[in-house]
Amino acid sequence: MYRLIGNLSLLKQTLRSGKYTQARFVAAEKKEVPYKTLKDANSDNVASVPSRADAVVVGGGAVGCSTVYHLSKLGLSNSVLIEKDQLTAGTSWHTAGLLWRLRPNETEMLLNNITRRLMDTLEEETGVHAGFHMNGGLFIASSKERLDEYKRLKTFGECMGIESHILTPDEAQKLYPIMNKDDLVGALYSPTDGHIDPAGYCTALSRAAKLNGAQVITDCEVIEIETHVDSVGRRRVKAVNTSKGRIETDNVVVCGGCWAPHILESVGVKLPQYTFKHSYIVTETIEGVKGMPSIRDHDLSIYLKVQGDVIQVGGYEPRPVIMDEGVPKDFAFSLFELDWDSFGVHIESACKRIPEIAETGIRSTVSGPESFTPDGSPLMGPNPHISGLFHAHGYNSGGLMLSGGSGKMLAQWVINGEPELDMFDYDIRRFNEKLLDNKTWLREQCHEHYAKHYSIHYHFDEPLGGRLAIKDALYQTLLDDGCFYQFKGGWERPGWYDKDNIAPPLPYDYYGEYGYAKNNPDPYTDRLVMDYTFDHPKQHAMIGEECLNARNSVNMFNMSYFGKFYLCGPDATKAAEWIFSNSMDKHPGTTTYTCMLNKLGGIESDLTVSVVEDDGPQALCGVEGRSYYAATGGRYAPYFKSRITDIIAQEKFDCQVKDLSHDMILLSIQGPKSRDILSKLCSQTDFSNESFPFSSHQLVTIGGHVVRAMRVSFIGELGWEIHASNSAALDVYNTVMEVGKEFGLRNSGYRALDSLSIEKGYHLWHSDIRSDDSPLEADMTFTCKLKTDIPFVGRQAVEEYKASGIQKRLVCFTLDQNLALHGLETIYRNGEAVGYIRRAEFAFALDKEIAVGYVKNPAGGPVDKEFIMSGNYQIDRMGQLLDATAHLKSPFDPQDKRLMGFYS
Repeated sequence: MYRLIGNLSLLKQTLRSGKYTQARFVAAEKKEVPYKTLKDANSDNVASVPSRADAVVVGGGAVGCSTVYHLSKLGLSNSVLIEKDQLTAGTSWHTAGLLWRLRPNETEMLLNNITRRLMDTLEEETGVHAGFHMNGGLFIASSKERLDEYKRLKTFGECMGIESHILTPDEAQKLYPIMNKDDLVGALYSPTDGHIDPAGYCTALSRAAKLNGAQVITDCEVIEIETHVDSVGRRRVKAVNTSKGRIETDNVVVCGGCWAPHILESVGVKLPQYTFKHSYIVTETIEGVKGMPSIRDHDLSIYLKVQGDVIQVGGYEPRPVIMDEGVPKDFAFSLFELDWDSFGVHIESACKRIPEIAETGIRSTVSGPESFTPDGSPLMGPNPHISGLFHAHGYNSGGLMLSGGSGKMLAQWVINGEPELDMFDYDIRRFNEKLLDNKTWLREQCHEHYAKHYSIHYHFDEPLGGRLAIKDALYQTLLDDGCFYQFKGGWERPGWYDKDNIAPPLPYDYYGEYGYAKNNPDPYTDRLVMDYTFDHPKQHAMIGEECLNARNSVNMFNMSYFGKFYLCGPDATKAAEWIFSNSMDKHPGTTTYTCMLNKLGGIESDLTVSVVEDDGPQALCGVEGRSYYAATGGRYAPYFKSRITDIIAQEKFDCQVKDLSHDMILLSIQGPKSRDILSKLCSQTDFSNESFPFSSHQLVTIGGHVVRAMRVSFIGELGWEIHASNSAALDVYNTVMEVGKEFGLRNSGYRALDSLSIEKGYHLWHSDIRSDDSPLEADMTFTCKLKTDIPFVGRQAVEEYKASGIQKRLVCFTLDQNLALHGLETIYRNGEAVGYIRRAEFAFALDKEIAVGYVKNPAGGPVDKEFIMSGNYQIDRMGQLLDATAHLKSPFDPQDKRLMGFYS
């Protein structure tokens, strides 16, 4: 047994020098988890597999077991789970199993809630205890900023029905008497948190699935996933060849964790995930600890899980062991030797927080593989290229607590084609495919998300790893003008401007680990930390200047990261009418704002679609005949493209999507003086309302290049977008900026754009509107061609919902107090929680904070406009209730006069 106190200083000294062996410090170290496993189970080892299944789930960990359970629960009883070894053999068996219910986003919280409810229902269904132990969770804060984050979690949790309490350091210590509270400023206590025994949980799930008719087969290895190409050229799942036979199936759900690359090797799928060694230690018995809550000490980057009368110590170190070659294929129920060079930082932190740990021996160490992703979210949902292939891996060590909800959403995906929750942040189709071959981007971003796993979630934080992966043609030009870049969807896009401080993203320094020299100086990080606050940031006034210049003069927004697609071919019109909710029966030269819905009536995208016909310029599109030019947000463009491609294949339309997102720029010239600039630039074109009306486009010549000018606006001002080829980018940009000087034209970024758009009442997809929101709820019925008899995706669902009564409505709120909101704040109506804030900004023209969120009736039933306007509202900002004024639409220019160019 190794006692820490006598060797702690020596341990730190030798960790720095690297001149030690593990044996010097751990005399009797064992590699084992502190609970029973299924390693020797053999109950599901059958000789052969069925010849046919409706769905095959590959991988018998927590997510796989949950998926086959929910498939059977939803009626797909002819489902099969196959596991190469025994259930839990991959990463589930050695997980710490913590269930933290308070999470930084709604989807994660809802998925966790489903897992938590399963703990109660599984035992009722099967008679098997699901392995949940509810000892509570204690989040401790050593700084005001961390406590502010916990206050945000508390108010959001109240909206989600999760009990929690903000405690003083003394109150926290009463729950955990052996904890050192000297440096604490407060804590957050969540009494319904706990931990899950993976063996009991997966046993209960698999037994329930079998009771529903599903099969669970262990000791069965996937040899190959067979695919075929259908009549429209779409690749589809055909069968799974295993070590026990072949299963014909139309659906395969890969829940393989770190082993997913091995499983998917036969179909050539590239996965944006990376494997790390993730570890914890188990102490010897500590008297009196039994029944205490588990601790998350985010500021020390550790967790302290109470398991009976011992404590498990783990965390997220800045120098994790990166497994560049991935995990061995046959690494089942196996552990690595603990790397003390990497893990040693957690020992010191644990002893600081719980001094008694320094007096306690180590019973065992646990070091196993875990898969992490570039953005810290799992890889779930349909494969973008192979119909019938679904993913569920890359869980960033959160697979067990997310498994209940994940399995349910995956089952809905397979059976219904759509999940009921908004799953975009988890959807594997979210990644730009240009990044998937970029190993530098993948490794750096995965490392950073591991190292920052416990960092405070600031709304405007940006990654430092994997930068400069995708740049548009104007990157350097705008950098030289003081652009501070954001990183969205793999692209560098303008955030805000400061001409006096040029701050380019630098090569990733791994935070000074692995022998990398830490970037010094690092002007980008110096500017980034200005946003590390829940108040208004230091550059608030700079962003305000950009906003007010757009309202009073004219701004240039580089929106080149946008997705830019042509829908073309013989069936392009038929496809456009079916795919898009608004009418596409328009003449060439027309631009239409529309939504793309799913079959449940949820909003999958909002975008502009322009009708073009034999107008070229061929340099831009190279398309003949009538086509439809769609422009949508760049972060969502890969997802958008995948959904459209799927619909074309499903409906067997004779058309295709041509993706020019990386071949074009998009410049948006917005403000009262935009017409003056364009009229001077293009003297042969009449930019008046009569000749160039709103929602129209024309070809014009700028800087010697033919470009498409489109009269639309995302900020509610007179303005045009310029769509041009990359080869024309610099000429067009320089010409516009030169002519614009006399009119006060300035560059502006997305921080201003987002503020201006919400001030006007315009929507942002995946924020104000999402796949689980109806256009009826967001006051966007005008985007649906319901007054025609033309069918479109989601029409039936929208009409049925309209007839049944709208259950929530999007409401605009303004505050008189000059206090920043960031989203997730609970909305109270007459003292009752009715929703939460989806998006918030400071509206500089209105000179007040503005926010939007959906309001429900807590008594149930439809929500109409009278219900909205008859209430008194408050918004909970970190425990402070702020009076708010509700609006059915933004009070800024409600009659759209500015949009039409009427400024008198």
